Amino acid sequence: MYRIGVDVGGTFTDFTLLNDITGQVSFYKVSSTPADPSQAICTGAREMLDVFGVKAEEVSFIGHGTTVATNLVIERKGTKTALLTTKGFRDILDIGRQTRPNLYDYRAVKPQILVPRSLRFEIDERVAFDGSVLKPVDVAQVDGILEKLRAADVQSVAICFLHSYRNPDHENRVRDRLRELAPDLYITASSDLLPEFREFERLSTTVLNAYAGPRMQTYLDRLSEGVKELNAPVAPYTIHSNGGLMSIPTVRQYPVRTCLSGPAAGVIGGAVLAGEAGFRHVITFDVGGTSTDVSLILDGRPQFTSSRTVADFPVKIPMIDIHVIGAGGGSIARRDDASALKVGPFSAGAVPGPVAYGRGGTEPTVTDANVVLHRLNPVTLLGGKLAVDEQAAIRVIDDQVAGPLGIDRDEASLGILRIANANMGRAIRSISSEHGHDLSRFALMAFGGAGPLHACEVAQECGIPTVIVPREPGTMCARGILLSDISLDFVRTRVAAATPETWRSVMTFFDEMRREGEEWLDGEHVSAELRSFQQLIEARYEGQNFEVTVQVAPDETLTLAEFLTRFDAAHRIEYGYDIPGRTVEVVNCRTKAVGLVPKPYNDFQPKIGGSVEEALIEHRTTYFNAGRGREKTPVYEREKLPAGVPMAGPAIVEEMSSTTVIPPATRFEIDQAGNIIISILGDAQ
Repeated sequence: MYRIGVDVGGTFTDFTLLNDITGQVSFYKVSSTPADPSQAICTGAREMLDVFGVKAEEVSFIGHGTTVATNLVIERKGTKTALLTTKGFRDILDIGRQTRPNLYDYRAVKPQILVPRSLRFEIDERVAFDGSVLKPVDVAQVDGILEKLRAADVQSVAICFLHSYRNPDHENRVRDRLRELAPDLYITASSDLLPEFREFERLSTTVLNAYAGPRMQTYLDRLSEGVKELNAPVAPYTIHSNGGLMSIPTVRQYPVRTCLSGPAAGVIGGAVLAGEAGFRHVITFDVGGTSTDVSLILDGRPQFTSSRTVADFPVKIPMIDIHVIGAGGGSIARRDDASALKVGPFSAGAVPGPVAYGRGGTEPTVTDANVVLHRLNPVTLLGGKLAVDEQAAIRVIDDQVAGPLGIDRDEASLGILRIANANMGRAIRSISSEHGHDLSRFALMAFGGAGPLHACEVAQECGIPTVIVPREPGTMCARGILLSDISLDFVRTRVAAATPETWRSVMTFFDEMRREGEEWLDGEHVSAELRSFQQLIEARYEGQNFEVTVQVAPDETLTLAEFLTRFDAAHRIEYGYDIPGRTVEVVNCRTKAVGLVPKPYNDFQPKIGGSVEEALIEHRTTYFNAGRGREKTPVYEREKLPAGVPMAGPAIVEEMSSTTVIPPATRFEIDQAGNIIISILGDAQ
C-alpha cells in the first residue's frame, strides 16, 4: 500500500509517495491552482500515480497541508459573519488590547474588522469569572436576532459570551436554538473552539473560525469529491497548526486550526530528519515562492505557542511557533520613491510567476536574479518539466534594476539576493539570538523550493556553522505530513493560586480532558494501543501577565510541591531567575490527544551509490561575488553523489524539487541518510 503527503504552496503543490512495504519514496511537483487548490491536489495526485505506476486503489492514506483558511482571512474572502456576545461587549473587536505593535508609527492602520458593528448583536446574559450565573439567558432573544440575520444574508455566526470558558451553558443554549431555527447557518461557539480566558483573543479566534468556516467547507467538499473521483479508498486528512493531523469532519468544525498547516508539517519533518542526522538544535528554514518560514527546534523538540496573529488578527490556539516573512523565490524586486532597491513582501506567486518562467510575469523576482547569476539552471527546472527563459530574466533585470540604478547586471542581481538574504537573516535572529540562543550551537535545516538556494549565505550572515539539506527539499512539507500523528488539543482555564485546596480541582481537569480526548480518538477510529496523551500546565507568579509551561507526564500523580519546584526551574530557563516564596498562579491546563501513525523513518533512507564523476552534469559560469566574478562551477546530480566523500565549494547540486547553491569557503558531503551536510568555513563575500 502507498501513503501520499501533499503540501499546497503559493507557487507549487508538492507530493511525496511512500511505499509502505518497500519503503521506497518518490517525489512529484505541479504548479498550484490558487483559484481552487483542490484542483492541483487531485490533478497532481493522478499524474503522480500514473508516472510511478501505482493504482489509486493501493493508496491507504492521503494527508495534505493547506493555506485556504489563512488566505481567506488575508484576502478578506470569507463569509458574511455575525457576532452574538454579552450585552455591553459588542465593541471588544474594535477596542482590542492596549498593545500597540507600531507604537510610534502614526501611519499604522488597524486591520478592517471582519464583523461590522451592524452585525454584532448583544444577548442580555451574564456569567461571573467563577462560572456562577449573574443573569440567566433568555434564548427567546435569538428569534428576533435571527430575522435580522436572514435580512442581512448572514451565512455564519460567532457566539462568544463573557466567561463562557468557565460555564458554557449560555453559549450552548443559544447555539442549540440557532441550529434548531436555522440549520443552514455555520455556527462557532467559543466554548466549543477555545474554552480559555482572555476575552479579546478568544473572541477574535472565534470570529476567524466562523468567517472562514463556510468557504473552507466548500473547499473540503471539492477535495473530498476529487479524491473519490481518483478512486482512492480513503478520505484525506489535513495537518493543522500544532503539527498533527485532523480528519475532514474535525477541520469543518475548526478551520482556524489550519492557519499554519503546511509550514507546521515542514517543522515536524525537519525535527525528525535532523535528529536522525545527529543534530538536536536546529533552525528550520523553509523558503517557498512567496514566504520564508523559520522555526526553532531545541533539543530535538519544536517550540510551540498558543498566541500569534494571522493577518494582524489575534489567534489563540496551540501551534508550532513559526515566524513568517514575505520573502521567497517569487518576491518582487522594485525601487522605492528614493530609488532604493527593495525586495518583497509582494510576490509574483504561481500566476504570473517569475519572468523566467514565461507565464506572463513582468516584474523582476528573486528567482530571476538566481537565473541571471546561473545559480539556477538557465534552461530547465523541475527535472526538465519547467522551461526557463534566461533572456527574459536578463531583460527584466537590465530594464528595471541594473539600468535605472546605473550598475552592472550581475551586481544588480546579487543585490537582490543580498537584500532577500538579509530579510531572511533577520527572521532567524528574531526567533533565536533575540531570545538568548547562541546560533553557533545550531544547524540550519534548509528546505522548500528556494531554501537551499539561499541557506549557505544566510548561515554565513547569521554565524550558523552547519547547513543541512534533506533529499528533495522542495517537497519537505509534504514529506513531513507522513511523519505526523493525528492529534487535537484540549484546554481548561482556572486562574487561581496553587494551593492544596485548588490543586485537587486542577488535577481533575486532566481527567476531564483525557475523557474528551478518548471520545475524539474514538471518532477518529484510532485503536487503543496507538493512543497517547501529552499534558502541561501554564502558570505564572502572582502579579505577572504571561505564563511559563510545566510538563506533566500522562498518568503522573504530580504533587503540589513537585509542581512548584518544576515551575521555578521553568521560570529560570525562560527568564533567568525565580522568586522563592512568591505565590504561583495556575492559569491553563492543556492536554493533547494523539493517535500514533506508523512512521517508517528508516525506510526514508536512500541507497547511496555512484561517484563524483558520474554525478557531474556540467560546469557552469556562476557569479558568487564581485571579488571572484564569474567562475567555472561544477554542477552535480544529487542522486548520483556518493556518501561520505568530502568535497569543497563552490558547487551546485540539482534535483527535481530544488537546487542547492554551495558557495566558496565551504565543505560538504552526503551522509548515509542522503542529506547534504555543509560546513561553513568563513565568509566568502
